[in-house]
Amino acid sequence: MSTRSVLIVLFDGVQSLDVTGPLEVFAGASQYTEARGAGRSYTVRTASPGGTPVRCSSGLRLSPDADLERCSAPHTLIVPGGDGALRHENERVVAWLRGKAPRAARTASVCTGAFLLAEAGLLAGRRATTHWALADTLASRYPEVTVDPAPVFVRDGAVFTSAGVTTGIDLALELVEQDLGRHAALTIARHLVVFLRRPGNQRQFSSHLEAQTAHREPLREVQRWIAEHPADDLSVAALARRAALSPRQFARAFAAEVGVPPGRYVDRVRLEAARRLLEDTRDGIEEVAKACGYRTTEAMRRAFHRELAVSPAEYRRRFSPAASSPATP
Repeated sequence: MSTRSVLIVLFDGVQSLDVTGPLEVFAGASQYTEARGAGRSYTVRTASPGGTPVRCSSGLRLSPDADLERCSAPHTLIVPGGDGALRHENERVVAWLRGKAPRAARTASVCTGAFLLAEAGLLAGRRATTHWALADTLASRYPEVTVDPAPVFVRDGAVFTSAGVTTGIDLALELVEQDLGRHAALTIARHLVVFLRRPGNQRQFSSHLEAQTAHREPLREVQRWIAEHPADDLSVAALARRAALSPRQFARAFAAEVGVPPGRYVDRVRLEAARRLLEDTRDGIEEVAKACGYRTTEAMRRAFHRELAVSPAEYRRRFSPAASSPATP
């Protein structure tokens, strides 16, 4: 098989996980193909302006493989983020991106790496995402970019942008799946012990991360109960009794402290529970729906279409190792 070149750009203030997360995915992909006698699938190099070592935002020191300005366009270009991506001393990186990135087969940014792509003019007229906390900044600074703060990653033609930090792993797994197939991507994901592979249109937060934790213990206990018992009666009346409040008091307090109404919170938790069962078990669709509190399989199907734009069966086909078979590299 042909070996694809991957180049990861380095600069002072880069987020180390934006670099090492995708790097480990591509390294794992090469191990996957080598174990099957197909040779290395990727050659990964890092490069910085002048080829000098860089200091990550965490203080970690990284020594690049090459001088960025002497590098030709690779097959896959990865532009990580970090505090350094927001500084003004990256003119050399931006100039290189402006000249070489259009020649790459595909270009991808992680987190605030989208700011470097935008500064180089590579996101003009495109849809993109970045870390949720900086999405508004990206949109205001570069009005020619359509910024969507919700997804884990976005593809627009040959340009990919991903959300904060760990989503670089999701994006790299997506690229590997395009190249080597679903089984390869899922095998690597399990080896890295990540939550399989999140679809690009999944929201950046899980239901638990997106919502706030309630201040009062009775409401926190209700949140724990919902997560642990998705199949139970989770109506406002039932949850209010558990919190020792009237339904009206409970609904108001929950929305005020958690940030979403209780019904919406329950919907998100049930969807997340269903996703996990579809990914990790061979239970039938009807069993999964029942275990997660959906009255019918149709109700679960509607929830999946509304939030993920796929049916439960299609979701399982895409993201469950049990539903995939090894692809020929």
